[in-house]
Amino acid sequence: MIMEGLEVLKPGLLTTVQDLGRHGYQQFGLSPSGAMDEYALQVANILVGNDRAEAALEMTIMGTSFKMHEDLVVAFTGADLQPHIDNVPAFMWKSCHVKAGQQISFRQPIDGARLYMSVAGGFALPEVMGSKSTALRIGIGGLDGRELQKGDVLKVNGGKDHVRGKRKLIPSATPHYEKNTTVRVIVGPQEDAFTEESLDTFFSEVYKVTHQSDRMGYGLEGAKLKHKIGADILSDAIAPGSIQVPGDGKPIILMADRQTTGGYTKIANIISVDLPRVAQVPPGGTVSFERVSVEKAQELARKQEKFLTQLAVYCK
Repeated sequence: MIMEGLEVLKPGLLTTVQDLGRHGYQQFGLSPSGAMDEYALQVANILVGNDRAEAALEMTIMGTSFKMHEDLVVAFTGADLQPHIDNVPAFMWKSCHVKAGQQISFRQPIDGARLYMSVAGGFALPEVMGSKSTALRIGIGGLDGRELQKGDVLKVNGGKDHVRGKRKLIPSATPHYEKNTTVRVIVGPQEDAFTEESLDTFFSEVYKVTHQSDRMGYGLEGAKLKHKIGADILSDAIAPGSIQVPGDGKPIILMADRQTTGGYTKIANIISVDLPRVAQVPPGGTVSFERVSVEKAQELARKQEKFLTQLAVYCK
């Protein structure tokens, strides 16, 4: 059963449909896309009884206003954009029931940059190459491959209205986003292309996120990094969270809509459990870097995966 779902009354700054991404096609030049903050997306889905990989709405800095055409169960995670239901504040990181005719709106952001709104049952949208994620640069996925606009109606898969009670994420597992954050990285793969002085600078400098930042990458302003010979390498694959340094010496963090390959040196890679924190830093915020081992990154990833698996079982 497909329900009428919800209608967009006012578009936000950038709202798209995103899931965990379109994987297996990077070798053909297709970026995975997907949620910038995968942790927040997965928790949002778990709280409404969906599969963790189901698509939700990703809103950037300014939320979108909706009118409900059906009774729905929703959850808000990620950045606190002050969600309201009929002008009554709604809780973050907690499922809630919204009735047909009610409106969801948002206020000024308190923290973070990206909010995720899940709907029980998930959005009734076709998968393109195994994903509902919107790939803006090539216009596929989501709703006609674009951001949401006024008047759009998003239909919802029925059958999930059995979600009872209000599910809430425990405080100890609820992220607190900082405008100025430190994230952990694994050095390389081309760290030997940089001078020792530049490597020291990279780990001691605080970098500002510029306004030339989007879902593709975050431009950073700070002390320039110097190469021993040059910035160019034979193009190789780009992993999520790669920190590329072109010839101008300014680092770029490559995000969900990144290019699939690149011909510039990469000084480090942000570990998977910390990448959501980067996604929540707004322009003007700062990022600094801390070195960790591959083993530590793997340990943290296993711990997070175990928690999400247990949370999904508990919330069924």
